[in-house]
Amino acid sequence: MTLNVGDKAPDFELVDTELKMRTLQEFRGKKVVLAFFVAASSPVCEKEMCTFRDSWDELSNMNAQVIGISNDGPFANKAFAAEHKLTFPVLGDYTSKTIRDYDILMPDLLHVKGYNAAKRSVFIVDEEGTVTYRWVSDSPLKEPNYNEITSHLQK
Repeated sequence: MTLNVGDKAPDFELVDTELKMRTLQEFRGKKVVLAFFVAASSPVCEKEMCTFRDSWDELSNMNAQVIGISNDGPFANKAFAAEHKLTFPVLGDYTSKTIRDYDILMPDLLHVKGYNAAKRSVFIVDEEGTVTYRWVSDSPLKEPNYNEITSHLQK
């Protein structure tokens, strides 16, 4: 089932880079930018996550919290986050449950059978847990429109 604007965002419990379980619920009261990325250390994902890192102050001033999510495990995500000095949580959905809940599973990435990943996607969830913005790309090489995301958060 496709998750659309106006729907309640599915909660999750995902592991962070310090092996702590994190939930969407714990960020209630803030606007949450869920940035699903394809794979830690891939070039487009590096650019995307670093763009969010570089706009951290601006987004924080809008009461927004960025959360990066991939199907990588916590150790790959930890190395990725440390290398790029990411200032927001990077969570691992290594079972792809949350990726499936958000209906953004990309099966057989790069034609590798069984290698599933998240489609590059951004969901903005409001302070009450409702999806207010949705962008999903079928191309792992396409980045989101960062200005559009910022404009949406300013509303």
